[in-house]
Amino acid sequence: MTEKFSYYSFYRKSKIMPKIFFFLFFLFFFPISIKALDIYSEHAILYNMNENTVLFEKNAEKKIPIASLTKIMTAIVAIENISDLEEKVPVPKEALEGLAAKNAMVVGLKVGEEVTFRDLLYGVLLPSGADATGTIAYYVSGNEENYVKLMNEKAQELNLSSTHFSDTSGLDDQNNYSSVKDVSILLQYALKNEEFKKIFTSQEYLMSNGTVLKSTLVYYTEKFALDNKYIYGSKTGFTTIAGFCLASIAESNGVEYLLVTAKAPTTNQYPYHFADALKIYEYYGTHYQYQNIYKKEESLYFLDTLYSQEEKYEIKAVEDYSYYLPNDTNLDKISFQYEGIDVVTPFTKKGKIGTLEVYLENTLLKTIEVSYDGTLSLSIIRLFKEIPEIPILIIIVVLSLLYVCFRKKKRKKRYKRKI
Repeated sequence: MTEKFSYYSFYRKSKIMPKIFFFLFFLFFFPISIKALDIYSEHAILYNMNENTVLFEKNAEKKIPIASLTKIMTAIVAIENISDLEEKVPVPKEALEGLAAKNAMVVGLKVGEEVTFRDLLYGVLLPSGADATGTIAYYVSGNEENYVKLMNEKAQELNLSSTHFSDTSGLDDQNNYSSVKDVSILLQYALKNEEFKKIFTSQEYLMSNGTVLKSTLVYYTEKFALDNKYIYGSKTGFTTIAGFCLASIAESNGVEYLLVTAKAPTTNQYPYHFADALKIYEYYGTHYQYQNIYKKEESLYFLDTLYSQEEKYEIKAVEDYSYYLPNDTNLDKISFQYEGIDVVTPFTKKGKIGTLEVYLENTLLKTIEVSYDGTLSLSIIRLFKEIPEIPILIIIVVLSLLYVCFRKKKRKKRYKRKI
């Protein structure tokens, strides 16, 4: 199976690197094994959430059906439009109509049964209940059509250009589509809401009516004995056309990841979407880590000085700095490039004097602002050496003073003689 890495999008934007050099650079500097990341899902995007950078992508911007990943939008719109999540409401018959015929996933709500809005939100995100989404739509907007308008307005607000919704559950429909990139942006936005994040990362919930809800993450990992060491929050999706879809967040060695995959095969109902996610998380958790680039107070660069007792002005790191890199990265390739005033003197004004760029080979990692702190001490000897005109000026000044004194004395003598 072939796949398009994020290197390709970087390549298209690059106007400096020659093509051949660019290929060799990434082949050796970032030795990601394509075979190691050969996944079943046809679409994927992975983020390092610590840096908010894309680590891996595959057909990430293509418009596709996303099945119940739609419910991420359904849930966040509900949270932002419901003032009291503890309010109880009876389940309307409109919310349940046609769900059986559509073979939609349900919580198992009954007409007239009273549940809280919080119950419904857990029902939306954990077991992916379409009866819960229908009930929310009924009470927030009067019907599903009006609620979908809110969902599409939110999509426009978040600049999800490849996204459009036609229902609250993500059933197969030509007007219900998104991309894994758009879903990743949506999920990042939703996770900023503490209520959403709490539900998204829950594995089990007891509804006010006594019903116990379990997340699909628990269902699949237990049923197929998957070794989940990383994923702690997820939302699944499945239809015949969309295949298996998954939006998940994970943690490994202090790094937070967010992954969205779609269109994994559904053969024998084996959870290829979870298998892909665990494979990707395992790969990056094993082959990458934060590596120390420099430590606080470490000398990074030296500037020349003039008229100073110190021959060099030392630029020191003001904080520790680490960067997410492959384990086998050669840190001897770290270099610094300075832009700013070339020479510092005791007379230099305090404040910013330039910038220091930190490179790993030809990749810019960080730009540091460099300031002069006024610590250089004046050296009279160097002042004379480095400004040869000064001794001559001093001699001229001294001779001038002597001459003035001589003239004054001479005038004084003449004055006394006249008297």
